[in-house]
Amino acid sequence: MTKDLPKIALFILICVSFYSCSLTKRVPEGQRLLTENTLYQNGKKTNKEETVNQLYQQPNSYIPLIGYRLRLNLYNLANPKADSTYHAWLNKNPKKEKALVNLLSRKQVDRLGESFAIAGINNFLINTGEAPVIYDSKRTERSTLRLKNYFFNQGYFDTKITTDLDTTHQKKIKATYHIETGEAYKIDSLKTTILTAELDSIYRKHIDKTLLKKGDVFQVSHFSDERKRITTDFRNNGAYYFQESNIRYEVDTLIPTPNTANIDIIIDNRTVKSGDTLVQTPFKIYKISEVNIFTNNSSRNLQNVHDSIQYNNFNILSANKLDYRPKAITDAVFITKGSTYNDFRRVLTSRAISNLKVFNYPSIEYLEDKRDSTGQSLITNIFLTPRKKLTFNPSLDVTHSNIQDFGVAGNVGLMIRNIFKGAETLEFGLRGSIGSSRQMSNPDNVFFNVTEYGADVKLSFPRLFFPLRTERIIPKRMLPTTMMSFGLSKQKNIGLDKDNFTGILNYGWSPKRNAGFSLDLFNLQYVRNTNPSNYFTVYKSSYKTLNNIASDYDVNPEYVDNNGNLTIQDGGANSFINEALNPQNPLNISADDVREIRSINERRIRLSENNLILAANITYTLSSRTDINDNNFFTFKTKVESAGAAMNLITKGTNSNINANGNRTFLDVEFSQYIKTEIDFIKYWDLGRQQVLAFRSFGGIAIPYGNSNSIPFSRSYFAGGSNDNRAWQSYRLGPGSSGGINDFNEANMKIALNAEYRFNFSGKWFGALFIDAGNIWNVFDQTTDPKYTFNNISSLKEIAIGSGFGIRYDFSFFVFRLDLGFKTYNPAKEDGKKWFKELNFNQSVVNLGINYPF
Repeated sequence: MTKDLPKIALFILICVSFYSCSLTKRVPEGQRLLTENTLYQNGKKTNKEETVNQLYQQPNSYIPLIGYRLRLNLYNLANPKADSTYHAWLNKNPKKEKALVNLLSRKQVDRLGESFAIAGINNFLINTGEAPVIYDSKRTERSTLRLKNYFFNQGYFDTKITTDLDTTHQKKIKATYHIETGEAYKIDSLKTTILTAELDSIYRKHIDKTLLKKGDVFQVSHFSDERKRITTDFRNNGAYYFQESNIRYEVDTLIPTPNTANIDIIIDNRTVKSGDTLVQTPFKIYKISEVNIFTNNSSRNLQNVHDSIQYNNFNILSANKLDYRPKAITDAVFITKGSTYNDFRRVLTSRAISNLKVFNYPSIEYLEDKRDSTGQSLITNIFLTPRKKLTFNPSLDVTHSNIQDFGVAGNVGLMIRNIFKGAETLEFGLRGSIGSSRQMSNPDNVFFNVTEYGADVKLSFPRLFFPLRTERIIPKRMLPTTMMSFGLSKQKNIGLDKDNFTGILNYGWSPKRNAGFSLDLFNLQYVRNTNPSNYFTVYKSSYKTLNNIASDYDVNPEYVDNNGNLTIQDGGANSFINEALNPQNPLNISADDVREIRSINERRIRLSENNLILAANITYTLSSRTDINDNNFFTFKTKVESAGAAMNLITKGTNSNINANGNRTFLDVEFSQYIKTEIDFIKYWDLGRQQVLAFRSFGGIAIPYGNSNSIPFSRSYFAGGSNDNRAWQSYRLGPGSSGGINDFNEANMKIALNAEYRFNFSGKWFGALFIDAGNIWNVFDQTTDPKYTFNNISSLKEIAIGSGFGIRYDFSFFVFRLDLGFKTYNPAKEDGKKWFKELNFNQSVVNLGINYPF
């Protein structure tokens, strides 16, 4: 049924198209449907969004690329007088009316016209659809005036606009706007008139940052931005009362040079009310004379303060007993006694206090200090509202994945704030899940055959918890944090089963608001496989290959069951491997089969052995995104990780820590050694009218060395899935051109490229067209098969390409996503069958997801 859904949707769309073929069905007589706006700027057609958006009337929305007006057609399908039509039908069919009354009742029959089956469906179509846009000549006039203002703000003071209307189609109209801008005006000269000497000095000091320069085109937006820049400079240098409205411009265009303007930036003195009159006085540069921090908002009145302390020129006051160490609070305050008033320090203080996670967003006020006879001092009052000491967070989720068909997961979290009176937070978490998987062995036919439970504890500090002083390298304005976490989990899935222990010491800081570093000084993971003998029950494809090879040879009867298949629980499969890899070759196995068996065995050992990973890594993130609604931004992220170097130093020189394989161990477990690096880049382009083009590129490689000849499974790469190449399921793509023959295909190198065009077609419904490309490979590790490995640049021809389409529904707090991916280029196929041979619904992959894939 799932595979047929796209066909059904396409069929419905075609039916709707034919049924509501007339776009003018709901257009009243004597009026016309606006079908198109066309703009010509200086003789050339333009679709520039900023220009088009100046028009007060826009045609009905349509699905991009195909031009189908879905919402208008839905509206046309509705019967706005459904109830009246129903009663008219009853009057024309008295026998049917009588039959309905006998079946129901007179009252129920009369109310059927208001039911969902009649009125409800029509109301849905009307609300979901879009009424026809009826042409309005007055709105065209307003659009013309608005266009003139728009181009005036761009420096075109002599713009002329004419309009043409095409009414050749019955009940339809097309509007064409011809815009002649003329030559843009430019700035000929620039001067300033600043009456307050201190402000004039500040302006001169930062004049190199000005956004208005001689020869530039006159653009109103530049003047607005310059006003903001000047205001920011003044307020960051003590001018507390200065506002943007204190800046005005005088523009003189009556000069000999044509299409030029002389600009005068005028900053008058401050206007102050004195009695019943207004007087102008020079702006003052203020300093901070006192900083009061009220740790409880209810203590705003000094009479309610019952505990106070002075610390580093800060006054800390509380309505109750002070429950915080002074340094924990003052480290987040960047407004200091004796400093010049600075607006940026106020913003930074608000961010830092919020970052403590023990207070809500603070309230900061400034009052003139009446004790200063010069009137140039401010008292700063910072009012804090503590969050709840304890927060209890239970949650329950229903899950689905490529491996787990159905699952129920529960979490219970407890957060304790300010636990050591230094704004620290301590979090405890308990989690557990049960699920059902048809992919896992299930001899007892138990529905819930997947279980996992664990516990976590995390302690966070709003500073760098380090034995050495780090203030010079990472000052407190970078909002440093420290996080320690430890976790235990046990997984049972009628498979290998695992016990997992993790420990992390992480430092984070932000040198800029849009950039940040995250450093794991140590990241410890210990994985113990508690049921390694069950490997071939989980990895069925490996078992199938091994069993097929064994059937061609005279295998010891003790290794097989009554059906001639290698036994798993009794160790027949492992015994056959040991005998097949015997240098004496007692079974006379062919060289190709020996090579295949050796590959299966190496993978078995790697995926079923215990892992000990002690790594350090650093991640740098840079983003230009301003807020959640910004759709024109980029994000860059890079990470470098090193594992095993510390372990190697600890165990070096102790021969007792070397096992039979010649590798060093710690607590009888081989530790991993590798270097790993990743680069992730995302770019969004806002195309206007709720259209976005999104692009992502990812590259990662992990190189084993020393104690390791491969990468642990938990740190390797996989391809496919709802957030990767959507034409393949998770773990089903690659490595290389191998064809994803294993149950869980992974490797130590990955390239991924994604492009997605997103558009709105109805209210909160969005569509997407996408192309995904990428693959994984083995490189510099124990794998040597050329189908699996990246050998040189020619291996890039093994990059798989998937394409498809999807729909999204925006719930505001999250986006539900359904994508349909098609294998466009499959590198695992033989030549001649790689391109476009799997573009059908039967071989497509359905992906469900929450939020956008990148």
